[in-house]
Amino acid sequence: MNQTDRDSSDARTARFRRDGFLAPVHIMAAADAATHRARMERAEAAFGDLHYQAKVYTILTSPLELATHPKVLDTVQALIGPNVLLWNATYIVKEPDSTAHVSWHQDLAYWGLDGDDQVSMWLALSPANETSGCMRMVPGSHLGGRRDHQPTEDASNVLYQGQTIEDVDESRAVACTLCPGEASFHHGWTLHASTPNRSNDRRIGFNAQYIATHVSQTQHSDDTAMLVCGIDRFHHFGADVPASSDLDLDALARQRELDRKVRATMGEETAQALARKP
Repeated sequence: MNQTDRDSSDARTARFRRDGFLAPVHIMAAADAATHRARMERAEAAFGDLHYQAKVYTILTSPLELATHPKVLDTVQALIGPNVLLWNATYIVKEPDSTAHVSWHQDLAYWGLDGDDQVSMWLALSPANETSGCMRMVPGSHLGGRRDHQPTEDASNVLYQGQTIEDVDESRAVACTLCPGEASFHHGWTLHASTPNRSNDRRIGFNAQYIATHVSQTQHSDDTAMLVCGIDRFHHFGADVPASSDLDLDALARQRELDRKVRATMGEETAQALARKP
């Protein structure tokens, strides 16, 4: 058992507020993570590439189970409160020995949300270590608020719009190594990045974003989410339809439109942020 697992809920919350992330957090046995990986890869065979497909919990039951796992939701509630929406979830995959990487960035810089009562969970379905390109985070960087993001022309940078933050003090970065079944949780202003996967296995992570129910979308009025804890008294979002089976045809049609909206939201906000720069 690692230190994070031994910590009380209050201690975890204090650490998250200080550092801007928690890692590693044990969620499930490695064998269970392997089962979810197998389910994901079977779905890939039928659906096609699932990397960065938005709101996969609307078309597949495995990501819905992961996003609503009791240990996940207990941690999320300790960090952002009792009333929680699942705003988005996707798989993030780095193929073996690839050049794909994620540059330094802050999630909230391009999501269009009006508040930062938010947390992202990254759950390892295969080993995430320094060889396979695990996430790296800068402790305490969330306390500085939004940083300027610059466009790049790096084709191997897999972020939407290829944006990056320059002049990050990488000597302060911490590698968030995860075994299958372990997760990290990070704040939307925390500086984070990851390097290429130099291993001989796929690096597969399940990434879910949670927001408090009072948070709203600033760019448009037709964003969607799913209540996973507590009560939603605000109703800022339309309701996502959770998957009841895998790859239902009606669900697939809805997800294609949801994916388009998420990509437009993130791309538009990034473009607007860059346009505001002097």
